[in-house]
Amino acid sequence: MVTAMSLRIKRAYEDPSPSDGYRVLVDRVWPRGKTKESVAIDVWMRDVAPSTELRKWFGHDPNRWADFRTRYLEELRHEPARALVAELADRASRGTLTLVYGAKDEEHNQAVVIAEAIHRHMAAPSHEPAQHP
Repeated sequence: MVTAMSLRIKRAYEDPSPSDGYRVLVDRVWPRGKTKESVAIDVWMRDVAPSTELRKWFGHDPNRWADFRTRYLEELRHEPARALVAELADRASRGTLTLVYGAKDEEHNQAVVIAEAIHRHMAAPSHEPAQHP
């Protein structure tokens, strides 16, 4: 199970910290005005970010949050995002993982939904091999 200490969410505009652990940018577009060095990510996972169509439809409008969350969770159930969520869950189970995003709104952004998907992935019952009589 992911603990609060192993999975973090942080804006790209906040200073990186050694306590962030493995930093993953989860935006489809690079954060405006930020250099690669200032964001200090370990990897950029564009394909776990919302589709361009969904991102543009949402437009960071809090009134569309519930629908965005539902639609985005559905996108995360399909490849390649599904495999990336599993990879992020594995990384979080081994140490601190920080999801880095560029949006101004700290409550209504894709990193919040990705964190939820990671928690769901880790809480799902493991698929045991079938037992034969």
